[in-house]
Amino acid sequence: MSSATPTSATPLRRRLPLAGVLRPGRPSDIWFKPALSVVAAVAPPNLILLALGRLDLAMYTMAGSLCALYAHNRPYAARARVLAWVVLGMLGGVAVALVTASLTRDAVVLVTVGALLAAAQKVLCDATRVGPPGNVVLTFISSASLFAPQSLGQVPGHLALAAAAGAWAWLVGMAPALLRPTGPERRATAHALNATAAYAEAHGADEGRARAARAAGYAAVQAAWQTLLSLPANSARATTRHALERLVVRAEVALAAPADADPERLRTWARALRGTGRVPRTGDPRTGDARTGDSRAAADELLGVEAELGARPVPLWHRLVPLAPLGVRTALGCALAGYASLALGIGRPYWALVTAAALYQANLTLTWSRAVQRVVGNLGGALVFAAVAPLAHLGQAALVLCCLLFAFGAEALISRNYWLGTLCVTPMALLITEFTGYQEPGVLITERIVDTLVGALVGFAAAVAVTNRRAGDRVERAVAVADRARERAARLLAEPHAAPGALDAAHRALAAALVELRATADAAAGEWWQRALPQERVVRAEQAGHRTLAAMVRRRTDAGAARPDQDAGTTTEDVRP
Repeated sequence: MSSATPTSATPLRRRLPLAGVLRPGRPSDIWFKPALSVVAAVAPPNLILLALGRLDLAMYTMAGSLCALYAHNRPYAARARVLAWVVLGMLGGVAVALVTASLTRDAVVLVTVGALLAAAQKVLCDATRVGPPGNVVLTFISSASLFAPQSLGQVPGHLALAAAAGAWAWLVGMAPALLRPTGPERRATAHALNATAAYAEAHGADEGRARAARAAGYAAVQAAWQTLLSLPANSARATTRHALERLVVRAEVALAAPADADPERLRTWARALRGTGRVPRTGDPRTGDARTGDSRAAADELLGVEAELGARPVPLWHRLVPLAPLGVRTALGCALAGYASLALGIGRPYWALVTAAALYQANLTLTWSRAVQRVVGNLGGALVFAAVAPLAHLGQAALVLCCLLFAFGAEALISRNYWLGTLCVTPMALLITEFTGYQEPGVLITERIVDTLVGALVGFAAAVAVTNRRAGDRVERAVAVADRARERAARLLAEPHAAPGALDAAHRALAAALVELRATADAAAGEWWQRALPQERVVRAEQAGHRTLAAMVRRRTDAGAARPDQDAGTTTEDVRP
């Protein structure tokens, strides 16, 4: 497998690499969308406040505006709900922070409340899988609000400003639906096709590369199904959705039989999904009816999709419980980082708190990588601020424009590597502190550097101290879930006439279980000081699961080819992706 078998005796230094941590990757396919959205969400409120001479209130409008960073990978129906919850979550955190700040100025109490808020935001964002930027932006907003001078009488007005800006951010996030209403689901489907094509090319080559490409392919296909299943069942664009579903089925067929797949055809279909043109009509991969795409097999496929749409989601509480160690890490690390900053006499301990909150990832290895990236990016960003400060101090208009420029740059770069994004995030955060008045650049830079180092060191120490002992249990459960899904699929395969749609639903359930198993095993492999993981059981479960998936695809293909009502023009090539 891609991860070495971790045991309690594995040296910690082997899991805390430096090589590759700062290497830039490929930018996100839609890097410009969050970059443009945040500018569109931040600019109007800030410019209005600038015109009114109340730029000191920009911190509250920024709280709402930054919600525009979320949910860019979601279909618009789901995005509307997610963005609404993000805005409400932001308002809840800001409300707690402002009320606390109005009741006490005790810095220790403020840091403690900030750490508890950070832990709650981290666990909720991970449990709901809200996606990037996750809890970091919410923690930054609530922590900064804690240290803003406040009175109870001012709280409603400041919350109203944040709510108004949040509503505007919601509109900005939903605006692209007017031009490309099916863009997110098209992108998810195209990504699945491209990832499958990459696996088809890697199959039979280097074993490690092929294994990684297969895992990426199944993850992309699973993400595509999750995207399509989040669409309303009675959507006005159901025809487009069904056509995309058949393309994802094609990707599943290629994953099961990579030797027979045509990578170039898969990529051609992916390219055809750009823009708003017609979705390629491939026909059902089991019957090859490319002219109508209509068949009994296609109907069975849609029945399988409808069965999944009616399935009950996992209760939120069941998703929160496994994240308890991560919540304890976050609370302890953020609190200790803030206390250490206070002990050093730093005037903004929330910077150290936010640095610690930004570190915590799925396991210790990823947390280490994020710590290195955060320190390098913040130190570089402090130097960028030193260079830009004279220009920003020309006037408040220049200050606002510099903030907008850095907001765009942060989102444009962060998908390539986290430290590149923080080169812009750091000067933007420093400039925001000057909305209330001029700050001495030397003091700001010094405090930022000290808080970064304190937050990274103390935060990582807390991650080492709070070991996720449940990681092995989660792997055991993931193996059991994958085994049950495989057994159910095998029983359906043994039936000569499985119920319509049941085979398709079982296929996706098994694929989802295998994706979750790989993610859980990788996360656990990055922890330390725990019992040995059941690596052999993981390998056997994955191998048996993928063999069963391939058998299910062959069964569906053979069943489609044997049906007497299939189109007479079907050829052997039609059943290949």
